[in-house]
Amino acid sequence: MSTIKANTLLHSDGSTTTQPSIPALDQRMAKAWVNFDLSNLNIRSSYNTSSCTDIATGRFRMNFTNALPSANHAWVGAAGNFGDTTGSGRDVSLDGAMTTTTLHARVTYGDNTAIGDTYVSVIVFSS
Repeated sequence: MSTIKANTLLHSDGSTTTQPSIPALDQRMAKAWVNFDLSNLNIRSSYNTSSCTDIATGRFRMNFTNALPSANHAWVGAAGNFGDTTGSGRDVSLDGAMTTTTLHARVTYGDNTAIGDTYVSVIVFSS
């Protein structure tokens, strides 16, 4: 069996091209992810996320650049503030219907108080 390793694939004219689709891995790869600051909606880095919309304190909508193949996603989120001394764990939970174009979520801590954390990350998988 042969192995091909490359950092960049080029078109025959020398221009860069998109990465090839690998059907066997398609179900195991994230369809979208984002790392952002919920206090000011600044997106630090993302994939297939066009924006995050502030709904209310601690509540946000993740907007996908390209629609997902199904509204039945599996997703996970994490949140926190650098230097936070409250000692309370964060919970990132579903806060509305999942669609092929958006995910509504909220960040809470302690006694279920909503909070606009400075570090929020969400990863979405969909078949």
